[in-house]
Amino acid sequence: MTITLDLAEAATNSHTRRALNELSAAVVKKKKIVVVTGAGISCSCGIPDFRSSDGLYNMVKERYPDVVMKGRDLFDASLFRDTTSTSVFYSFIAELKKKIDEASPSPTHTFIKTLDSKNKLLRSYTQNIDGLEERVGLVGSSGDAAKSSGSGKNAGKLRVKEVRNVQLHGDIHRVRCIMCSAEFPCAEEHLDAFLEGTAPDCPECLSRSEARVARSARAIRVGSLRPAIVLYDEPHPLGEDIGTIQMADVNKKPDLLIIMGTSMKVHGLKQLVKDFAKTIRSNAPTTSSTVSPSKRPCRVLFVNKTAPSSEWADIIDYHIAGDTDAWVTKVVEDWKRIRPSDWEIQQTLDGTDSFKTIKANAATTQMVKKKGMFGFSLYHRSTG
Repeated sequence: MTITLDLAEAATNSHTRRALNELSAAVVKKKKIVVVTGAGISCSCGIPDFRSSDGLYNMVKERYPDVVMKGRDLFDASLFRDTTSTSVFYSFIAELKKKIDEASPSPTHTFIKTLDSKNKLLRSYTQNIDGLEERVGLVGSSGDAAKSSGSGKNAGKLRVKEVRNVQLHGDIHRVRCIMCSAEFPCAEEHLDAFLEGTAPDCPECLSRSEARVARSARAIRVGSLRPAIVLYDEPHPLGEDIGTIQMADVNKKPDLLIIMGTSMKVHGLKQLVKDFAKTIRSNAPTTSSTVSPSKRPCRVLFVNKTAPSSEWADIIDYHIAGDTDAWVTKVVEDWKRIRPSDWEIQQTLDGTDSFKTIKANAATTQMVKKKGMFGFSLYHRSTG
């Protein structure tokens, strides 16, 4: 059974305060943490939601007053079957990207990067398409920095070691051709077209078609560019690579799963969470069935304003009810108190005469061992 701890009660309830302090201590002790996040961690970043009176969906509805679509329909792959709904989608995504570009990462994003900097993060997995993790320094699976360059069969493949944040639903900052699958950073000219409800032509397709015409061959069809995000009931273009990364992380025997800001209703994410939870539980020491609830091991934490459904009762150990920013702030404060040596720093000059911060005890930091990867599973975003 999941134990719920209300963050708001920590100031007045000594039992809750003590339990939360113990969870912070457990986080500090863990060495291979997997983090899974959803839209809730970006709520404080200034990105408007989809359904409020001043939400993005209502802004788009003003442009297309005769179109009947629900907010969820804007993320369903079936929208491409109709030219009007496709135009609505392009306009919506353009408005959303403009808002995201103005946003700043939250304390929760910074906390995930802190776990990485302190060599505690095994990997971050997110449903979010806003790319805010990249802003705090976590290399995302959709970015060029995480992909192999050059030619050959490995070109464009993910470099597992480089990926620190797996983007399960793609990246709004990139566009992809519907014909040749070529990807590009989303530029201003792409946004201008999307705002008008149209899709720009793919430069790769154009170049190949023009080259064929130049040698008197028949022109080929030129594909259009779409936002490189993964919709409901749509396979992920990097599904096999993501499956390989997940299997690699499972084989490294993670010791803690932290889930933040998601209702866990999407089938693909639910399965990912259950797989990690099962692995962590199988690797944890056996606990007596008579242990009191207050001594329940810290293996799977769920930080969200709303409680998990009964489906998760035997999977989630603790539900921290409250804002993710408030919880991570508390954990960091407790961390600095519990283990101050983790936060000792010294300033050293590098070759460019600029300062860089390093841990005073960096010499003792363990090297991460490279482990084998076996098999893969195709990540697919579907309803559930």
